[in-house]
Amino acid sequence: MTTEPPVIAAVDGSSHSLEALDWAAHEAVRRGLALVVVHARTPMPHAARETQQREAEELLTLCVRRVSRLAPDLHPTTLTPMDYPAAALTSLSRDASLVVVGSRGLGGFRSLLLGSDSMAIASMAKCPVVVHGGPPEQSREETSSDIVVGVAADESSEAVLGFAFATAASRPGARLRIVHGWTMVSSMLSGGPVFDRDAAAGAAERTLAELTAGWREKYPQVEAVRESVGGSASRALVTASATAALTVVGRRRGGESLGLGLSPVAQTTLGHALGPVAVVPC
Repeated sequence: MTTEPPVIAAVDGSSHSLEALDWAAHEAVRRGLALVVVHARTPMPHAARETQQREAEELLTLCVRRVSRLAPDLHPTTLTPMDYPAAALTSLSRDASLVVVGSRGLGGFRSLLLGSDSMAIASMAKCPVVVHGGPPEQSREETSSDIVVGVAADESSEAVLGFAFATAASRPGARLRIVHGWTMVSSMLSGGPVFDRDAAAGAAERTLAELTAGWREKYPQVEAVRESVGGSASRALVTASATAALTVVGRRRGGESLGLGLSPVAQTTLGHALGPVAVVPC
């Protein structure tokens, strides 16, 4: 293990959180980081706290055993903060390399693809957040080792590309697909060609080359391909997520409320992706 900040896995006993825990354990091993399993206890009346504490201890004991079966050399620690989950995990994210949460918890409606706690943590955390949804990685049909990352011309790409390249580097044989979606409207707004689609496509490809300059030299072991996609960036990322090991998007720093800082592309990708999504503060 290194002295780098740990991976934090949030659990509440739901199937989504336990699948997220499995993902977090594997990622901690890949990155050589410690794992902290966190179960935030929402404040309750004093009379119920003893029962709440006992249930928390039982859940965390189960989680530690689960991790031990998956990764015997990983010795996770546990925390049970008395706070609302989003607030507790946002606070803990200040001293974490990565926070991993399930897309829905026990309190979520089945019709919602993304729970409010998951959205809030992805919006406010100080470190990258992985929202894990859908079936476990090994059971998804035709899942590749690709890491997919979306980059936009109107926001900083350094942090999101750094995270994506480091993630691909930690997975031998992984390919990094760098996706940049563009439309004639986005070309116009950026001062590029307005009526000539071929010229707009060429401008988008040049923009993508500029955004990614230098990264291949920094990570020569990573096979990286650039994909300039005409059309909706969120649609391209959601489609790619179906077979990707991880889809990575950025968000603006500074958000302190639900959804603030998440671009429409990030929100759509989080809400509809068919695999785990990492949200990286930019």
